[in-house]
Amino acid sequence: MFDFEKLDIYQVLRDLNYRVFSFLNEDKKIDALVRDQWKKASQNSVLNLAEGTGRMTVSDKKHYLTNSRGGIFECVALMQQVFDQGQIEPKLYEELYQKYEQASKMLLGMYRSYDK
Repeated sequence: MFDFEKLDIYQVLRDLNYRVFSFLNEDKKIDALVRDQWKKASQNSVLNLAEGTGRMTVSDKKHYLTNSRGGIFECVALMQQVFDQGQIEPKLYEELYQKYEQASKMLLGMYRSYDK
């Protein structure tokens, strides 16, 4: 098992990506560029976490955690645009928003843990 697979945040992001990709693959009304960008940002959040976990220096690890968290912020902004267009149900929006917020806080905590 790789180190990143042991992280709770990895499991949260993995589950979140599954939910987001399922939604985006089912709903073809969402603009293709928005859909592709949301998928890319979502995927980047988990990939940056995995890559950062494999880095050897604290500064490298923090850099990739920052990028992972940035991907989450991007996902939230894209999701809000989709919500504003009425293309996502409020219940799913709230569920994903809460998971994004949880992931962001977990990544921030992980980032800060390297300062100790």
